[in-house]
Amino acid sequence: MKAEPLRALLDVNVILDVIARREPHYPASASAWTMVETGRAIGLVAAHGITTLHYLIARQIGRAAAAAVIADVLSVFTVATVDGAVLNTALALGWTDFEDAVHAAAASAAGADYLVTRNVADFKDGLIPVVTPDAFSALVVTVDAS
Repeated sequence: MKAEPLRALLDVNVILDVIARREPHYPASASAWTMVETGRAIGLVAAHGITTLHYLIARQIGRAAAAAVIADVLSVFTVATVDGAVLNTALALGWTDFEDAVHAAAASAAGADYLVTRNVADFKDGLIPVVTPDAFSALVVTVDAS
């Protein structure tokens, strides 16, 4: 019997790596994105990450183009809820970077198996395991093989 696909929340930095083709991070981040887009994994993005992405992209290429990019992201990823409970969990973590804490709390509340980020050290006291895009892709391949 085939194992259930892994569920992972991708940090904004990973999604931006793909959207903006940011080198040298693009190949690893694109691999993680592809695992989701092809159905080999279930991908999540935190609700507040969507607004951050739109803001950053609109500043670079305009609102209309940003809306199209966000539509593409939403066609691939499921949105992880950021509500009062998630925010209170993030506050209770007491991290210096509240935005990272919200990502971790949203990932946990959404039942993610992993949080995927390039900044693993920022999540050292996380609620769920935190891995790099390369490590996540390797995990998906391992699950696929089982």
